[in-house]
Amino acid sequence: MNVRYRVELSQAERDELTALVSGGKHPARKIKRAQILLAADAGARDEDIALSVAVGGSTVYRTKRRFVIGNLEAALSEEPRPGGARKLSGKEEALLVATACSKPPAGRARWTLELLAGAMVKLTDHEDLSRETVRRRLAENHLKPWRKDMWCIPNVDGAYVARMEDVLDLYAEAPDPLHPVVCFDESPSQLIGEVREPIPAEPGQLERYDCEYRRNGTANLFVFLDAHKPWRKVKVTEHRAARDFAECMRDLVDIHYPQARQIRVVLDNLSTHSAGALYETFSAPEAHRILRRLDFHYVPKHASWLNMVEIEIGVLRGQCLDRRIDDPNWLRREIDAWERQRNATGARINWMFTTDKARAKMGRAYPVTSKES
Repeated sequence: MNVRYRVELSQAERDELTALVSGGKHPARKIKRAQILLAADAGARDEDIALSVAVGGSTVYRTKRRFVIGNLEAALSEEPRPGGARKLSGKEEALLVATACSKPPAGRARWTLELLAGAMVKLTDHEDLSRETVRRRLAENHLKPWRKDMWCIPNVDGAYVARMEDVLDLYAEAPDPLHPVVCFDESPSQLIGEVREPIPAEPGQLERYDCEYRRNGTANLFVFLDAHKPWRKVKVTEHRAARDFAECMRDLVDIHYPQARQIRVVLDNLSTHSAGALYETFSAPEAHRILRRLDFHYVPKHASWLNMVEIEIGVLRGQCLDRRIDDPNWLRREIDAWERQRNATGARINWMFTTDKARAKMGRAYPVTSKES
């Protein structure tokens, strides 16, 4: 017998369901059940509800029945699903997690599902354990022991904090043409050419290129970025020695910012990024003249993310260099074209991390100071 259930929501239930379907992060099934109840309360037919919510008629029927017989919570929640009991108990799952987080057995670089299943058979009373059981339990605990992530963990001490806040304060300053802030860094670029001519794209067919390629050396990219105005400059060189750095600093003073009284340069701790590089390249009077108009501000060690130009280098690679270029002159032409277009459009880095945010988000990493008496 097909019993039809009538849904009549109270105002409080109607408001709760409306809020649930209007926003927030909820399971798709729960949102669909809420939509079914709201539509049924409005008097829509079951067939129309199933069509508009994109569910089967039986789903509409069960949702209405669980609401009328039970309550709103019963209608929105999942019913127990049939199936066998979990093979691993809570303690055994904890043992699996601990094993996956431990060192792999001798002779193996990492744990695999098969190794973990075998280890659990040895450590428990199970006669066998499938790799799928292991995979599901690890997935529930967000574990992938066969994967690793390289990460540089900095030592946040007083020197780290001092350099970080110094750079962040520079970014927060108002633009000053007489005292510009320029971020500087360098990046290598491989010169790679085609062994066979690529096949151009056509309707229904992607462009195709051969997996084999030809190496033609490397070039170095010196990148300048003004922190307060839409300007960047990329200089392509064959090397990245101290002489190349010193010539970049001379270009910054004499060509790019001839009217500036002092240029604040944000840069990393590479050995060639020093005042000594200028004295090794130029005569003492020339090096002194250039350095009088430069003020170096170094980011902390292992904190290149604080250098705004790192973001710009990523944009350069994504927009211009994500292809095979085998000739340094071709590389210069392409980078010059990218540079002109990006400067002309007024593109800037929207830097939002400030000293106050650093103290709020990284407060626990700051050095602990003794309380003043």
